[in-house]
Amino acid sequence: MAVENTPARIGKSVVIRGEVKGSEDLFVDGRVEGTITLSESRLTIGPNAVLAADLTAKDVLIQGQVQGNIVATGRVELRAGCAVTGDVRALRLAIEDNAIFRGKVDLTQGPAAAAKAAESAQPQESGTPAAGGLS
Repeated sequence: MAVENTPARIGKSVVIRGEVKGSEDLFVDGRVEGTITLSESRLTIGPNAVLAADLTAKDVLIQGQVQGNIVATGRVELRAGCAVTGDVRALRLAIEDNAIFRGKVDLTQGPAAAAKAAESAQPQESGTPAAGGLS
């Protein structure tokens, strides 16, 4: 019997170069180079994962190695043994002992600010001002 809440998996022998998008929870334990975008879902980076990617998701849990920026509308959690090099923009951030983090942190102050943070991570057309006023 299949469990409906089981996240999609990228196994440790899988290598992806490019863009990963989805609307369901994802567990990555392989290698990804590019971007991962899961706007309304949870992204889990397993202990064997090696990512050179920018990550955008509702919640992000990192146990492996990530080189890239992370934008979350919810929580980012860095577990013991992980190594992250890049900037984190999220509503909440938890860093366990023995986690390695090199980068800047921007903890937004509400759902509207988190949505704006996720929006600003997306490339915009040049010459078109961002909607919403102050920059």
